[in-house]
Amino acid sequence: LFINNEFVPGHGPLIETINPVNEQVICSVHSADESDVNAAVKAANDCFKNEWRKIAPAERGRLMNKLADLMQRDIDELATLDALDNGKAFTIARDVDVTDSIGCFRYFAGWADKIHGKTIDTTFDKLCYTRHEPLGVVGAVIPWNYPLMMAAWKFAPALAAGNCVVMKTSEVTPLSLYKFAALCKEAGFPAGTVNVITGYGHTTGNYLSNHPGVSKMAFTGSTVTGRKVMEASSKSNLKKLQLELGGKSAQIVCADADLESAAVWAAGGIFNNHGQSCNAGSRILVHESVHDKFVQLFVKEAENIKLGDPFDVETFQGPQISKGQFEKILSYIELGKKEGAKVAYGGKRWGTTGYYIEPTVFINCNNNMRVMREEIFGPVVAIGTFKTIEEAIDIANDSDYGLAGGVYTSNIDTAIKVTNEVKTGTMWVNCFDVFDQSTPFGGYKQSGFGKELGKYALQEYTQVKVVKILRSKL
Repeated sequence: LFINNEFVPGHGPLIETINPVNEQVICSVHSADESDVNAAVKAANDCFKNEWRKIAPAERGRLMNKLADLMQRDIDELATLDALDNGKAFTIARDVDVTDSIGCFRYFAGWADKIHGKTIDTTFDKLCYTRHEPLGVVGAVIPWNYPLMMAAWKFAPALAAGNCVVMKTSEVTPLSLYKFAALCKEAGFPAGTVNVITGYGHTTGNYLSNHPGVSKMAFTGSTVTGRKVMEASSKSNLKKLQLELGGKSAQIVCADADLESAAVWAAGGIFNNHGQSCNAGSRILVHESVHDKFVQLFVKEAENIKLGDPFDVETFQGPQISKGQFEKILSYIELGKKEGAKVAYGGKRWGTTGYYIEPTVFINCNNNMRVMREEIFGPVVAIGTFKTIEEAIDIANDSDYGLAGGVYTSNIDTAIKVTNEVKTGTMWVNCFDVFDQSTPFGGYKQSGFGKELGKYALQEYTQVKVVKILRSKL
């Protein structure tokens, strides 16, 4: 475990991390029990009280830029660890995940000395102003699908705002975060600013969520686990909470869309990262007049996806993360068949070793099917039809989730109508899965609340204090 700028043994059970390509053990890692969580939180609180919050904001930004420099220096090693541990293609891990993580630290480094309050005119004899203060110790729990990038999305705004952090990695993909922790020490962050621990959610994650020394929990993961984090946070000390949870995002393909372009973007929207993305566009709603043509183009995109070794430069899709996830996805494919959906492409295991599943395309789907309503978290897409744009909007909104969505159209009025009326935190028009450090990301409904990225993220890691001074008494 990385606590107080040192790697120390954990007192929980050793956890094996598995290579999903060959199903072999990479190594075993230590896990944190309650005493280890206590030690990490204490280190973070001591650092916050005695050092980190007193450092000039510009110096915080300098340290974050130094960390970004070190991540750039070691970009191949960080990408290798994520590719090995997670199964994602090395080129994607390097050029997307790690590159975007570096950009995230640089973006928020620029905000560190620009977090300002306001003066407020009240009465002549009073001076009134607000301060945007750090929360203290932030507890964070991240998922296995983007190990380094999800860490960056939480570390960067939290540190820029002046907080210290205790982060629990996924027990499935812990490796890149330990390299990251070493780089934080090399960059010169004070001991206790950054703490990285590993463990299971029901033990280590629960200890962290319940800890009275933690002022906020930031969680990315399933809606089921998010509820548990919320319950623990409320029962302990009513800590501030940010949840980025599951999704079942709809992509709406209108009759006037550029179908070839829509097929390319829509395929990326579901098959990126092996379908293991919370915002994956796993429901595609196509106008009935262009359904057959679109499906033909979409299946062609699926056919062109290269599966294989993550370290082969031509590989786009590696294995699913684990045996459990692999079996869950295959069970959903069988369920879809039983529900009456037709497999237009894929639907099987790929190869004989590793957790590989073919990109799978279901057609003849309706919104009552479980494959259209439940988050599968794999390379499986369900395609249905609509007659009117109002019907498409109703189907898109008929979901427990509201993380993201997309619409493909050549009509600006249609684009505005759909993006205004679909109840999601992000809507893409004629593209999908496009992110930028300056634009906020977060969900509606059971996809959670709070925003990551952009200026909005700073609100999640600060609290506003009002100061009123009676001038006549000074």
